Amino acid sequence: MVRPPARHRHQPGSRQRRHEDGDPVSRFRLRTGGRIDRDRPLRFTFDGREYQGYEGDTLASALLANGVHQVATSIKHGRPRGIMAAGVEEPNALVQIEKPFPEPMQTATTVRLADGLEATGLPGQGRLATDPDPARYDSMHAHCDVLVVGAGPAGLTAALTAARSGARVIVADADTEFGGGLLGTSERLDGAPADTWVRQAVAELDRYPEVRQLPGTTVFGHYENNYLVALEHRGEHAHTRQRVWRIRAREVVHATGSHERPLVFSGNDRPGILLAGAARTYLHRYGVVPGERVAVFTTDDSAYAAAVDLHDAGVEIAAVVDARGSVPPPWESLCTERGITLMPGSAVVTTSGRERIDQVRVAPWWQDEAAPGAEHTRIACDTLLVSGGWNPAVHLHSQARGGLCFSEDLGAFVPDGYPPSVRSAGSAAGEPTTDACLASGADAGARAAVACGLTAEPADLPRAGSVPVRSGRTVWMVPSPTDSTGDTQYVDLARDATVADVRRAIGAGMESVEHIKRYTTLSTAHDQGKTSGTLASGVITELLGRSTGEIGTTTFRAPYTPVAFAALAGRERGDLYDPVRVTSIHDWHVEQGAPFEDVGQWKRPWYYPRGDEDMEAAVLRECGAVRSGVGIQDVSTLGKIDVQGPDAAEFLDLVYTNKMSTLKVGRVRYGLMCHADGMVFDDGTVARVDEHRYLITTTSGGAAGVLQWLEDWLQTEWPHLRVHLTSVTEHWATIALAGPRSREVLSRVAPGMELDKDGFPFMSWKDGTVAGHGARVFRISFSGELAFEVSVPWWHGREVWEALVEAGEPLGITPYGTETMHVLRAEKGLPIVGQDTDGTVTPYDLGMGWAVSKKKDDFLGKRSFTRADTARTDRKQLVGLLPADPDLVLAEGAQVVEHPELPAPPVPMLGHVTSSYRSAVLERGFALALVEAGRDRIGDTVHATAGDRLVAATITDHVFYDKEGARRDG
Repeated sequence: MVRPPARHRHQPGSRQRRHEDGDPVSRFRLRTGGRIDRDRPLRFTFDGREYQGYEGDTLASALLANGVHQVATSIKHGRPRGIMAAGVEEPNALVQIEKPFPEPMQTATTVRLADGLEATGLPGQGRLATDPDPARYDSMHAHCDVLVVGAGPAGLTAALTAARSGARVIVADADTEFGGGLLGTSERLDGAPADTWVRQAVAELDRYPEVRQLPGTTVFGHYENNYLVALEHRGEHAHTRQRVWRIRAREVVHATGSHERPLVFSGNDRPGILLAGAARTYLHRYGVVPGERVAVFTTDDSAYAAAVDLHDAGVEIAAVVDARGSVPPPWESLCTERGITLMPGSAVVTTSGRERIDQVRVAPWWQDEAAPGAEHTRIACDTLLVSGGWNPAVHLHSQARGGLCFSEDLGAFVPDGYPPSVRSAGSAAGEPTTDACLASGADAGARAAVACGLTAEPADLPRAGSVPVRSGRTVWMVPSPTDSTGDTQYVDLARDATVADVRRAIGAGMESVEHIKRYTTLSTAHDQGKTSGTLASGVITELLGRSTGEIGTTTFRAPYTPVAFAALAGRERGDLYDPVRVTSIHDWHVEQGAPFEDVGQWKRPWYYPRGDEDMEAAVLRECGAVRSGVGIQDVSTLGKIDVQGPDAAEFLDLVYTNKMSTLKVGRVRYGLMCHADGMVFDDGTVARVDEHRYLITTTSGGAAGVLQWLEDWLQTEWPHLRVHLTSVTEHWATIALAGPRSREVLSRVAPGMELDKDGFPFMSWKDGTVAGHGARVFRISFSGELAFEVSVPWWHGREVWEALVEAGEPLGITPYGTETMHVLRAEKGLPIVGQDTDGTVTPYDLGMGWAVSKKKDDFLGKRSFTRADTARTDRKQLVGLLPADPDLVLAEGAQVVEHPELPAPPVPMLGHVTSSYRSAVLERGFALALVEAGRDRIGDTVHATAGDRLVAATITDHVFYDKEGARRDG
C-alpha cells in the first residue's frame, strides 16, 4: 500500500510570480533569476513558428520557456520525443538547424540561441547542406603541465591548486561559463551564492600568465601519452566558428562530472519527462520551469532538491514518488513544510498522454518486492521528473585505458586504476557531495603539480554545508503490469531500443554486453550511451540474473560528443586540403577549351575538342594524328626524383626489380617497383645522369607515395647507404612529341642536336638547346611511336611548348590529352599501374618477367616471387580482349566469365576488364583484362558483362599494335 502522504498548508508569498507580464508566449519563464540577459531578447523560429528567447539561452531552454516540449520524433517507432536533459547527454531533442547555416543532428540542449536562428524538429534523421559551408574552422596545438578537463567545483579547485604551484595549466569546459553543476543549483558556498565563488576562482585564474582558460571547449578524445583533442565552439559571429585544440599534457585531471540516469518504465519516452537535475538547471540557469503541475519519480536524494526549488518558484508539485522505503529526514522536513505529497516505497509504472504526458500511474513497490503492487494511484501532471542515480562521466578515463569497477552504493561504474599521469576528481570519481568534490579536485590538482616537480600548497576550500546523502536504491527497470514484454519500456531513447529488444538479444543466445549492444544498437547514437549505457548493463544484468559488475559496460570511444568533419579538417579543405596543381602550360590548355582530368592533385588536359566534337570523336582524331603524323602532350606532371650519392646505384638495385647499377651514363631504363609482397607498386624510367646521380620518373599520381616509400626504406632499413632524394617534379616542364614526324618537328627548334636513330637511340637522353633554352631530351615512348620527351626549366615551359607547336603546324601537329594517351599505350599493351593493376598483380602477371633481374642477390619483392602462390599458373594475367561485335566498347570493370549463360550464384569469375577503348588504328573496340591463366587462354572465347547481358570476346595477346617495335624505333 502507498503510505499516506504528509500534507501541510503552503505559506502564501513563498513562491515567485512565474509568468512574464505581457508575454503570454513565454509563460514558463520566471520574471527574475537565471543567468540570461533579459535586456537582450532574441527572435528565433522553430518548425515555422516564431518565438522569443534571450541572450544566454540554449535552443532547448528557449523552447521550454515557450511551452514547447515535443521537438522530434523517434528514429524507428516515430513516437513524439521531447527535451529530457540540459546538456550533451540529451538523447531526444535532435533538431535541424536551417539558419544561419544548415546543420543536421544538433541537440537543442547544446545549440546556443542566436537572433534569427531557424530550426526544425527531426523526423528521425537529418539532412546535409547542399551549399558549401561559409564558416571558417581552425586548429591550435598546445602544451601544458596540467590539463584540467571540466570547470565545475572539482575542476576549478584542481586548476587553482595547480596554478598556485606555478604549473602551466589549461582548463577546458564544454559550457560557455565555468562553474559546472554549481550554475544549475541553489547551492551556497561559505554562505554566499555558489557563483560568487566561481567568479572569484575564474578571476584568480585570469591573473596567472601560465593559465589558459577554454570555455565552450569539449575535450572529446584522450589518446596515448596524454595527447588530448578538444573542440572549441566560438559562436556563429566569431571569425573562426570552431577550433580544434590538440593538447599534449604532462598530467591530466578528469573533472568531467556525472550524468543523471533515467529510469525504465512503461511509457517512459513521452515528451514532458525530464531528468530532475535538468529541470533544476533550467530553473537556476535559464529562469525556466518545465511545467505547471510536476510529478517526481526518484530512487535517490537529488530529485528532492529539484522538487523543493520548483515549488518555491511557483510550480505545483503533484507528488514525489520514491522507490526507497522512506524519505531522507532533511528532505522530508523541507517537503512537509511546503505541503508536497510524498510517496515512499512506490514507483511510476506507466504514463499516458498523446503529445505530452498528462498522467502517471503509481503503485506501491517496497524494496523486498519483485514487482509493484496491483493497486494504482493516478496522478495528473504535465511534467514528470525522473532520477535513477548518477553515472560518473568516465568516458575520457576509459579512453585513456583506465579501469572501471561497479559501485554498489552509487549503482554506477567508477574509475578503478588510473593510467600514468591521469587522475579523476569530483563526481567523475564518484564523489557524492559538493564538499567532497571540492576536496577531491584540490587533491588531484596538488598531485598533478607535484608529479611535474612543483610544490603544491594546501588549498583553502569553501564550505558547502551539503545535506548528507543517503544511498539510493539501484533500479534498472520497473516491471509493468500492462507491458510484460517491454515493448514500451525504453532503455535507449535515441535508438528506440526497448527492454523487449534486449530480451530478444538474450533469447538469441547473447550474453556479452558488447554483442547485445550491436544486436540492439544500444548506446550507438549521437549521445554514445550517456543516459543509456549503464542502464543497458543494468537491464541485461536483471534479465540474465547476474551482477552488473560481472556484465560490465560497453567500450567508451572517441569522440565524447559528435564533431563536424569541417572542424576536424580545419583550414585543410578545398584547395588547401588537396591543392590544385597545374603545369606551366596550363593556361594554354585552358585557352584551347580542353576539359581537365584530375590525376593525383594535378589538372591534366583530358582531350582537345574542335567545334562540336564529343570526347570520342576528339580522341579518335588525336589518336589518328599521333599514329600518322605528330602529336604533342604536356607530361610535366610525371613524378621526378633526383637520386644522388655514392651508394645511389646500390640503393636503386634494392628498390627496383631490374638492375640499375649497370646502366651507363646517358642511358635510360624502364623499371618496376614492388612492395615486399612482390606486387607491383609503381613503374617509371631511370636515367643515369652521372656516376653517382640518377633521375627517376614515376606515375603522376604516385610521385608522393613513391618518394615516401623510398625515404622509409632509406631511413629505417638502409640508413648506412649514402643517398639523398630530392623531388624535382616541379623543377621541369616536360613535353612529349610522339609520331612518325616527331623527329622532324624537334629538329626545327633544336638545331645542332643529333636526332637520327644511330646518334640518338631509343632509351637514351641528351642535353642540348631547344627553342633557345637549355633542355634535356629523352628518347622514350609511351605511345609505341617514335617519340621524344623534352624537359626544360619550369618557367620556360609555355615558351618552348608554343615554339614546338609553331614548328609543327605545317606538319599538322595535334595536341593530345590523357584519354588519347591511354588509348595509345593500351594499343601498345603498356599497363598503367593502379588501373591495370590492383595490388595483387606481380610483374610476371603483367608479362614483364623480363623486367625482373635474375642477377641481383636481393631487391624488394624478390623473396615473394618464390612463394607457391605467386608461381601459380592460374593467376590472373594481363591479356587483350576483342569483343565479337567490333563496335562494342566493354565497360571498364566488366566481369569476365566462362560461359554465355550465367549459372546460379555464386558465379565463378575469370577476371575483369581493366582498360577499354575504341581504337582509330584498329578500327574497333578493344580492351585489356586480368584473366585467370590468361596467357594459356589466348584464342579462347569468353564472355563479359555488358549491362544486363553477356557478350562474347576473344582473348588475345595484350599487345595489339606494332608488336615488333619498328615504329617506336623510328
